[in-house]
Amino acid sequence: MKEAFRTLANTPEPLFALGYMLFPLLALISAALGLWMIVTGQTIGGVVVLFTVTQALAFGAFWAIGRRRRILDAQ
Repeated sequence: MKEAFRTLANTPEPLFALGYMLFPLLALISAALGLWMIVTGQTIGGVVVLFTVTQALAFGAFWAIGRRRRILDAQ
């Protein structure tokens, strides 16, 4: 299992899907969820979702894009 994840992290195709499609979409959905929670009165939960989950997904997208760029430059 560990070897499978290492293989996925070293090929550009899965990193493209993660960095340009999956992580940004999930970050957008979690940002909308956080804002909806704030609007409906769940302020603390909404702020936590906005500042932790959304930021983690955004940084994950930047990581995948940077990793893909380094792999493509090395080839």
